[in-house]
Amino acid sequence: MNYHFLLAAVAALLVSTCADDEYEAARLLVSKQILNKYLVENMDIVVKYTVYNIGNAAALEVEITDNSFHPDNFAHVSGELNARIDRVPPYTNVSHVVVVRPRKFGYFNFTAAEVLYRHKEDAPRLQVAVSSEPGEGLVVSFRDYDKKFSSHVIDWAAFAVMTLPSLAIPFALWYSSKRKYEKLSKNSKKH
Repeated sequence: MNYHFLLAAVAALLVSTCADDEYEAARLLVSKQILNKYLVENMDIVVKYTVYNIGNAAALEVEITDNSFHPDNFAHVSGELNARIDRVPPYTNVSHVVVVRPRKFGYFNFTAAEVLYRHKEDAPRLQVAVSSEPGEGLVVSFRDYDKKFSSHVIDWAAFAVMTLPSLAIPFALWYSSKRKYEKLSKNSKKH
């Protein structure tokens, strides 16, 4: 019976020591979001990474690496796909934005970004975190997007030119007959 009591006391001491050790460490949650409503070929896509530190210590040497935008399929416009943040204080968040431009249209799998960081100042190795995954997204061709969302100025101008004769001819006939009747009514009032 004393043996079980001693074993339980040692286990409780180990758990409390480990819990205190982890309590004073950084813990990161990472979100990856694509902010565009429509993903269109040769138009910018804005990707936002948000790093939340929910731990009680600062996260150090935070490195965000995203390999989902292959150079054959996406052109890098601004921001860094391999970003480094020196420090993320406890209970705060830091955002990083990248802009890429798709070179092709079709379905693309936007996978998670990998985040490496030190959870304590004296930590011998880096912690690994993975961001959320936006998942598969459809990049539509610019031609299809333009058909659906452009102002169609040329189409409306052509429509106006084509409907002008069908409106102008009846108007001209009506106006000429109106002028004739107005002349007749003026002449009849004078007499």
